[in-house]
Amino acid sequence: MTMPSDFACPCGSGHLLSACCGRYHAGPPAEPAPTAEALMRSRYSAFVLDRLDYLLATWHPDTRPATLEPNEPGLRWLGLTVRHHRVLDANHAEVSFVARSKLGGRAHRLEEVSRFVHEDGRWFYVDGDTGGRISGEVSGRP
Repeated sequence: MTMPSDFACPCGSGHLLSACCGRYHAGPPAEPAPTAEALMRSRYSAFVLDRLDYLLATWHPDTRPATLEPNEPGLRWLGLTVRHHRVLDANHAEVSFVARSKLGGRAHRLEEVSRFVHEDGRWFYVDGDTGGRISGEVSGRP
């Protein structure tokens, strides 16, 4: 799924895609997300837009899967709520969020505390803890 850059950014910021997450998705020499929260929001938007290249590029190499599958046909991402962004130290941060989607008439909700690391001037998604708070069958992590 692709969206013109004049659409509202899927991350829910209220900004246009081109002025928000789209500037991080642009590919080399894209500007890196300045915070773990900005990276998490841009990864959610990348899930919505099926930007698998961006998702893999922003996943830390130590935990990154070899490949990702595109969204299932008919999957609709409904929204993102960031609960908190906590800086642990200069190179580590956590972002707690809820991502909602709908597939086949069933609502799905993913609640996660994601961990991020800052290396070589860029933030990377490392992993996340859902703590058993997944309802429905949401695959992948924004």
